[in-house]
Amino acid sequence: MPVKVLIMEKNELRLRIIGESHTALQMLRERLNGHKNVDYANYFPGHPELDDPEFYIRTTGKNSVEKLLKDIVDGISKDFSATSL
Repeated sequence: MPVKVLIMEKNELRLRIIGESHTALQMLRERLNGHKNVDYANYFPGHPELDDPEFYIRTTGKNSVEKLLKDIVDGISKDFSATSL
């Protein structure tokens, strides 16, 4: 999934996520908002035919937003890799 970084600061990150749907973004938003070090996380879909969704994350205190996002994505990946049919 291609990602373009729009804003990256110590505690804030804004990404444009190319070609993703609500399903993946909703899961990511729920996991982030459930984390104790996340102050706010949300995505903005924009126009369905014109815009790629943007994702915004703000962490609390000295927590690195980049590391936290990587940890959450790794956790989601592990959850799906353990799935068997």
